[in-house]
Amino acid sequence: MTLDGVALREKLAAVRALALDVDGVLTDGSLTYGADGEVLKTFHVRDGMGMRLVQNEGIAVAVITAKRSPMLVRRLADLKVAHLLDGREDKGVAIAELAATLGVPLASIAFVGDDVLDLPAMRAAGVGIAVADAHPLVREAAAWVTRERGGRGAVREVCDALLDARGRLRAACEELLRR
Repeated sequence: MTLDGVALREKLAAVRALALDVDGVLTDGSLTYGADGEVLKTFHVRDGMGMRLVQNEGIAVAVITAKRSPMLVRRLADLKVAHLLDGREDKGVAIAELAATLGVPLASIAFVGDDVLDLPAMRAAGVGIAVADAHPLVREAAAWVTRERGGRGAVREVCDALLDARGRLRAACEELLRR
């Protein structure tokens, strides 16, 4: 269900919260196991900057993931992301809970996913977005498919599009530089 440019821009301009999957969206989906069994994840710095920019513009950022990860908790703390719904296999229920917590309608939430566990949240959200290397069923269900792959700048692409749809991309970047 890909939207045309005008319809997508209008939906993006109305977004009040951005919800993200982790593995395959904020990361490239690779898992590295340390000798002690600890799972290491790599995050792209530009994705983090995008999250910071949209938060500065009043767009809430949340993460919905089936797993629990101390590394993720640390990364989200660094980015001042207050909304983490982890250990949540039913992401459709999780995104509804997020909407209730934030006091916003589901129609004003964008969700970015990459695999079939993300489909319920994508379908419930106002804008379902798939990263470029998402599973084919996820790309098919998305209103928009990013050019960038998960963990390689896809989240920054989405954040920039949210700001651009409001006519605030350049101003948001300039304001960040003045802080």
